[in-house]
This record gives sequence, C-alpha cells and structure tokens, in this order.
Amino acid sequence: MYLLTVYFWICVLIFLAVCLIEWYFLQAVKVFSQDFSPNTKQIILWITYILAAYSISMGLLNIFNPPYRWSPSSPLRLFFGTAFLLLICKILGSSFLLIDDLIRLFRWLWSLIASKPKTEEAVVATQGINRLKFLSQLAITFTVVPAVGFLYGIVRGAYKYRVHNVKIPSPNLPEAFNGFKIVQLSDIHTGSFANTNPLNKAFDIVMQQNADLILFTGDLVNNISEEVAEFTETFKCLKAPHGVYSVLGNHDYGDYVEWDNLQSKQQNFEKLKATQKSCGWHLLMNEHIAIEKNGQHIGLIGVENWGGSLRFPRYGKLNEAYAGAEKFPFKILMTHDPSHWDKQVRPEYGDIDLTLSGHTHGMQMGIEIPGILKWSPASWVYKQWAGLYKDGKQFLYVNRGLGFLGYPGRLGIWPEITVIELQRV
Repeated sequence: MYLLTVYFWICVLIFLAVCLIEWYFLQAVKVFSQDFSPNTKQIILWITYILAAYSISMGLLNIFNPPYRWSPSSPLRLFFGTAFLLLICKILGSSFLLIDDLIRLFRWLWSLIASKPKTEEAVVATQGINRLKFLSQLAITFTVVPAVGFLYGIVRGAYKYRVHNVKIPSPNLPEAFNGFKIVQLSDIHTGSFANTNPLNKAFDIVMQQNADLILFTGDLVNNISEEVAEFTETFKCLKAPHGVYSVLGNHDYGDYVEWDNLQSKQQNFEKLKATQKSCGWHLLMNEHIAIEKNGQHIGLIGVENWGGSLRFPRYGKLNEAYAGAEKFPFKILMTHDPSHWDKQVRPEYGDIDLTLSGHTHGMQMGIEIPGILKWSPASWVYKQWAGLYKDGKQFLYVNRGLGFLGYPGRLGIWPEITVIELQRV
C-alpha cells in the first residue's frame, strides 16, 4: 500500500510537470504563429490545444489507471507511448526558450546589481523580442522534426526487418560444421504486438534463410505469459533441421509485475516455459546440449538471465551449464545480456568460441552507416550493444532485437534477423 501511495504522488508530480511543459510550449507556438494569417494562426493553435489535451489526458490516465494494470494488447499502450514521445519532443524544442529565459533572468538580476542605465535595458528588451521569435522558430523546428521521425519509427520502422549476415571463422570448428548456418532472434517482446501479422512477416523471412539451427536469446514477453496466447501458432512456424533453442531474458520472469503472491508469479513462469515447449522450442535452463552432424559435435550452452549492468537479476549459472561441455571442440553460449561476456565469459571461460546475446535493442534508435558510423544511446550503457565483437579467438554477437518495448517503434536501429555462418579456417 505504501508503494502504491508513493507511486500515486509521483504520478501527480509528473502530471503537474506535463501541464507546465504544455503551457510553456504553447507560448512558443503563440510567438511562432503571430505573423501568420488569422485562419492559419487559429489552425496552428487548435492543433496545439488538441495535442496538449491529448498529453494531459494521458497524464490523468496514468494517475488513476496506471499502465501496469493494462492488458498486453490494450491500445492504451500505443496511445500512452505516442503521448510520451510528443512530450519528449516538446521538452527538446522548449529547451531553447528555457535557456534564453534563464539568460535573460540572470541578465536582469545583474542589471539590478550593476544599476545599468534604463536606456540600455530598453535595448536589451528590444533585442529580446527579436531573439524570442527566432528561438520560438527553433523550438517548433526541434519539436516537429523529431516528432515526424518518431512517428515514422512507429508506423514503419517497428516492422522494417533487416537481415544481418555474419561469418564466424574458427580453427576449432569440426569439418562437418563448415558452412553451418544459424539464425539468431532476440527480444520479440510479444506483448508489444497488436496482432500476429508483423511476426508472421518476420518469421517468413527467417524460414527463407534455410538455417540449420534457430536460436532465440531471450525476452519472449514484456511481462506475463498470457501475452503469447494468440501467437503460439506463429511461433510453431519456426523450424530448423537441428532444432529451435531458446534462453530466458530479464522480462521473462515476471519480475516487473505486482503479483498477488509468489505462487501466482511461479505459475506464470511455468506457463511461459510450457508454452515454449508446446511450440517446439527447447528452452535451455543453465544446461548444455550437443549438436551433431555427420558424427561430429559442437556444444550449445544456454544460461538463464545474467545481468552485468544496471542491477538486472543474475539467475544464470554458467558453471552448471558449462560442466561437461569441455569435450566439445567448438562451443556456442546463449546468454541474454551482452555484459555477461566481459564480466564472466571472457575472464573465466576462454574456450567458449561464440557468445550470442540481445537485450539492448540498440535502444531502438540511433544511426548506422555500414563501415562509417554506428551510434546509439545504448553505447552510453553497454560497451557491446549491437553487432559483432571479437577478443582473441572469442566472438560476441549482440542482436538488435526483433520487437520493441517502451517506445512503440524503431528509428535508425531496425529490427534484426541475424544469419550466422560458421567457417572452419
């Protein structure tokens, strides 16, 4: 009850801040539109009022019907996410006006202290009017441009599936596995999809790759097992000659839901595991298996979530999963969080040839120009956040994720299907 009360008052404070931001942005719009014709000005202001009402209504909804109570498929999630992004854009645009207001405030305070002549204050005020109009134009520009980009990310970017082809050379690879093809998927976050169409499209692309093995590196759901109920037939479409294997991500445990009791949480967890089994997926829980081809073997190791950053839980037990896998000449580790590679895998398990992770989503936004530039806010948190990394003879591949969470889209960092080809060298 105490936590719910604290949450309520935090939401109230956030709501008041939203109202203040909306009022501040409205002043920028009024200055920006003052030279337009009366009809155009009215249209601009009405659009601003409607968008402000939209944000404020979402803020009120957050107070009295918080998001954790919404069903996974509720359209409220999309509405709330859109309102949040619009608010971020308005904060970005209004920052120009805020900086100018602060400068003028300090200048005014200094004029009181320094007793500047009135004539000079008048000059500053006149310059301020011109500057205010210019900054209002900047505020609108830096609000509208990101908003259009984010909107594109929601409508198109979230489903702009991209195939990344990667070759992993290794002298440890048995001859029979030369050219062995693996498809890696990660972070589907099923609850973020309103229907099965996008995943059907993605899985059609997966099956066109004719992979020998399909591996999923965690976060099948956002919070609860019920999210996958209408998607089980879609998941059953994933098939490969050597099987479909999966591990758990931090969102698969139900840790971000307020359960009535521990038994309900455990039942949810068991149902998620059972669902994967019913779809023909082999869930690896701190264990390893042998992948056989033409009498030769490689080892596939799967651990539960092992968070190395931001206090994510560490359920993974690599020592248990690895025990007995020493005999395999080539080993693949599936672990959801890429920070596991630096924190434990490389220092303690130098003979694990390839580690596959996901988790970061590449923050679902950034800039990627192949061979020239790769950047995302994810790089501020994770040293390895997307793509292929190498240290000595060990490789790490971080999948950008197939789904989305929070921001209901992607911009610049598109949803990924990874095709890995093993090569003997």
